Amino acid sequence: MARTTIRRGPGKRLVDGKSFRLADEVRHIQRRAARYDGRVVTIGQLVLFSTETGDAWLLDPSDQLAARLAHNGEPEQIYIEETDITFAIGWKGHYRIEGSAFVYLDRDSRRVTTTLGYPTHKLNQID
Repeated sequence: MARTTIRRGPGKRLVDGKSFRLADEVRHIQRRAARYDGRVVTIGQLVLFSTETGDAWLLDPSDQLAARLAHNGEPEQIYIEETDITFAIGWKGHYRIEGSAFVYLDRDSRRVTTTLGYPTHKLNQID
């Protein structure tokens, strides 16, 4: 049976592939953002993080895809379609990290936002 490694905080938790639901992990990180609790969670190639400013993001570092999950503690909508073996994400834009800055390009509006104070040093360490 396939297993997915989910790293939350300093430890790891192994979850059976069939019991893993990305939507549950998104809700978890949105709740952390609502509490202004900074966390970084990696799930396979995906990264979810929340900040002490109430923001939360879902990232795919391999393609630099990004979707904001919360802003100022308020959850934002994201499209996720899941089956037992795969999932699809409605990515909203792209990101890059420039030093301590998190730079986001919104796909629809073409607006570029630069944010300081995100855990960019941790995000850069994730392969």
